[in-house]
Amino acid sequence: MNISRNAMEVATALVTALAGAAVCYGAMENGIGWTESGPKPGYFPFAIGCLILIGSTATLGQVAWKSLAAGPAGESGHADSFINGPGLRTLAAFFLPIVAMTAISAWLGLYIGMALYIFYAMYFAAGFRLYSSLLTTVIVVAANFIVFEKLFMVPLLKGPILEYFGIY
Repeated sequence: MNISRNAMEVATALVTALAGAAVCYGAMENGIGWTESGPKPGYFPFAIGCLILIGSTATLGQVAWKSLAAGPAGESGHADSFINGPGLRTLAAFFLPIVAMTAISAWLGLYIGMALYIFYAMYFAAGFRLYSSLLTTVIVVAANFIVFEKLFMVPLLKGPILEYFGIY
């Protein structure tokens, strides 16, 4: 299975355009003009949304220009491939565990999900030794806990396991 580079660029441009339009819409609800005391709350977000829309439109224009200039099959006689079968399998090997981490984090807490993902990525996907993978996992999770919970005092989702051990 091959996905063409142009198809991926168009898809990405459409997704970012949709995000830019959502930002603009939300900003307009807060007001995008000026008052005597300065800009309304939506002024700067609206400008950022417009920049996202302009960038997305420019990307779509570039893809159209390249397609017209190169012809339907490209200059080399075949469409420029974004990703092929083996590349897609490699991407899935890292992307699907991130999706699993998200689901696990919602159920068991962010720290448990983070630990499982880091261990999986290091030990199974990258082939690091067991000791290195476990040590890195513990250090990263502990560092995140200290930074977010203790230094910034931003509580992250703990889940039932950490709450069972009295870590709130």
